[in-house]
Amino acid sequence: MKILVTGFDPFHHEKINPALEVIKRLPDRISHVDIIKLEVPTIAYQSLKIIEEAIIQYDPDMILSIGQAGGRSDITVERIGINVNDFSIADNAGKQIIDEPIFKDGSDAYFVNIPVKAIVKNIQDHHIPASISLSAGTFICNHVTYGVRHLIETKYKGKKSGFIHIPFLPEQVIDKRNMASMSLEMSMKAIEIAILTMIETKDDIKECGGTVC
Repeated sequence: MKILVTGFDPFHHEKINPALEVIKRLPDRISHVDIIKLEVPTIAYQSLKIIEEAIIQYDPDMILSIGQAGGRSDITVERIGINVNDFSIADNAGKQIIDEPIFKDGSDAYFVNIPVKAIVKNIQDHHIPASISLSAGTFICNHVTYGVRHLIETKYKGKKSGFIHIPFLPEQVIDKRNMASMSLEMSMKAIEIAILTMIETKDDIKECGGTVC
């Protein structure tokens, strides 16, 4: 078994991206599974092109993408990607796409097919804050969440994919008053737990993970 794990480069005035720092430090194997690590540009469509090239080259069983969620205080496992680009800022190529579908022939949305509830529970059981997220935003993180699922549904049947957001690193919030952060070590541990859960869990657990509003 092989898992492709992707992380974005820094964007929007940040000099570091915790997602990239995490994947750089992941082991090459977790349990009996090969871990393939891939840096992805924070650029519309180019990000998906590079991920698809890696899918063709390595033929992974699963793809897990990691992204920075500045302002969030815990590990958030995304449940759904929606078919819209609506960028509040420009991507790293200077493009700011507003109110356009990611794929014109795509479904309105795709649920990820990794065990999101089991991942959250196992991370929490290791005393790391985590929750399910029902919105990956409308920037490149959602672009990749949705886009990879679309590639799987239309071209690479049988594979699984998902997306996890991690908070800022402490060094990123020195000049950001009252902004949450998480240490690199804790984020790394959470992602390793998530990957191990993906390896060991066939069917997701069935317990409440929703919200009232």
